[in-house]
Amino acid sequence: MILKLGSKGEDVKKLQEKLRIAADGDFGPGTEKIVKEWQIKNGLTSDGIVGDGTWKKMFTVQTIKEDVIIPKTGALNIDKLKGHVPDVVIAQIPETAAKFNITTNLRLAHFLAQCGHESGNFKAVSENLNYSADGLKKIFPKYFPGNIAESYSRNPEKIASKVYGGRMGNGDETTKEGFKFRGRGYIQLTGKQNYTNFAKFIGEDTVSNPDLVATKYPLASAAFFFDSNKLWSICDKGADNATVTAVTKRVNGGIIGLVDRIKHFNEYYKLLS
Repeated sequence: MILKLGSKGEDVKKLQEKLRIAADGDFGPGTEKIVKEWQIKNGLTSDGIVGDGTWKKMFTVQTIKEDVIIPKTGALNIDKLKGHVPDVVIAQIPETAAKFNITTNLRLAHFLAQCGHESGNFKAVSENLNYSADGLKKIFPKYFPGNIAESYSRNPEKIASKVYGGRMGNGDETTKEGFKFRGRGYIQLTGKQNYTNFAKFIGEDTVSNPDLVATKYPLASAAFFFDSNKLWSICDKGADNATVTAVTKRVNGGIIGLVDRIKHFNEYYKLLS
């Protein structure tokens, strides 16, 4: 078998599904690029051509982005979460777990603890940017010096367009992409580049329709963040406060809300164990 630039068909589609990119059955430049990256990670010649060697290794060896072996474990005790986590969240766990390497109850407890805190107990799926002038000066002092905050007060579209404009893959403030790609999901996916990366992985166009992150993929987008930022290997270290703290620092950039995150973790881990 040889699949390369220009190849088409079901084998290409199967390849794309394995690589977690849009499976259209057309081996284009985007697929070639991802194949090369996969070959490099797996110690193969990076030629972008899928021959027998690449195909065999791809479909017989299970790897994840962290380059660690996925633990072999029993089933996740998802049913024990009922009454403690909203049903709409529980319904999303099986598919999300399968796609994003949530292979142990320990990982699931750490993940849900962070999601629960960040989203106000799974209630918020979109970033609230309805800040007063004083709030803007306090939260985003870099972007609102002097009296400039007054003209942005209580205007989420203007606020996001300014704060997120010109970074994370967004165009400048005038494009309003900062607002279009504002934070969504239980751990807020933010910025056009992150939405683009998530779209490639999930196989649905969340760039053209970013609200999908809030309505269809609030949990999956959070798991994508965990997976992409190599958080599972930290989760695997244990069920103590130190581990929750280490996970929190990756998610939050600090330890804001640590007590609540630890509370959530202890509750979920006790239920799942």
